[in-house]
Amino acid sequence: MNKKIRHYAIPMLTLLIGLGAGIFINSQAQQGTVFELRTYTATPGNLDNLHARFRDHTTRIFRKHGMEVVGYWTPTSEDEREDTLVYILEHASQEAADASWRAFIEDPEWAEVAAASNANGQILGGIERKFMVATDYSPLQ
Repeated sequence: MNKKIRHYAIPMLTLLIGLGAGIFINSQAQQGTVFELRTYTATPGNLDNLHARFRDHTTRIFRKHGMEVVGYWTPTSEDEREDTLVYILEHASQEAADASWRAFIEDPEWAEVAAASNANGQILGGIERKFMVATDYSPLQ
């Protein structure tokens, strides 16, 4: 193989293999259990209000819409422990996750809970989310 062709062929082949693997992993996620990692940042002074909303309402409404809570955590780092809530949800599939979130957002009970908890101002400042599939060696398989 000529040096110039090899110079372009190897990166292109690597890219194609990577894209193929990504498509395979994505299709696997579409077919089975997915976990959703969510990190919430409360507005200043509102972490306790956010905890109360989850404790008193959100978890129950999640279950109503087929979302299973794996757990809730608060970070131990000094810069996050005053305003951050981390949790993981388990969904039967990516499609189930999407359908559950649509139903949750449209739920009139959730609308009331959100409005009441934000009556004195927004308690949630930011949301990060990531969908994941368990590895073949994970105890969650």
